[in-house]
Amino acid sequence: MEDNKVENPEEAVQPQDEVVVDAVNSTPAEDVAAEEAGAAGADEAMTEEEKLRKEIDSLKAQLEKEKKEYMFLMADFDNYRKHTLKDKSELIKNAGENVFRGLLPIVDDMERAIKHGENSDDPKALHDGMVLIFKKLKDYMEKNGVKPMVTNGEAFDADRHEAISVVPVPDEAQKGKILDTVNTGYTINDKVLRHAKVVVGQ
Repeated sequence: MEDNKVENPEEAVQPQDEVVVDAVNSTPAEDVAAEEAGAAGADEAMTEEEKLRKEIDSLKAQLEKEKKEYMFLMADFDNYRKHTLKDKSELIKNAGENVFRGLLPIVDDMERAIKHGENSDDPKALHDGMVLIFKKLKDYMEKNGVKPMVTNGEAFDADRHEAISVVPVPDEAQKGKILDTVNTGYTINDKVLRHAKVVVGQ
């Protein structure tokens, strides 16, 4: 009976030793690996979160900077617009003043001519004086870009002329041509200042 119980002692002990060895050798290693993997995952997750936060903060700072620059540009543009309007208004005002200032010497000449005519019986002298004043006025106008239109004998142009009368003509070459000018037309810097009132052949 006793021989049967201890017939093979090595077989009875070996499985228990193997189980103990496996339990001791495998469990701690797996736990350590799991802990390291978890820690690495947490570190990686925190790193990604920090990166996103930094990127968001950077974008917010950039947006705020661009917003301030935009506000500065808008303020500068508004100041420039107001300054331009003021300069334009002053330019128009000063241009009018300069035109009338240039006309004052001609007005003076006309006053002198009128006074001279009251005390003179020479109509030719009065006529010559008025011609000189008229020439002075035309020179001043041309100096400022105002020129009379040449109309007689020219073809009628609705953009430059105003036909106040149409006259039948026997000559075909005169049809559509300006026969007479009632009021001289003027241009300023090649732009129509006043249309010429003309008689046109038909």
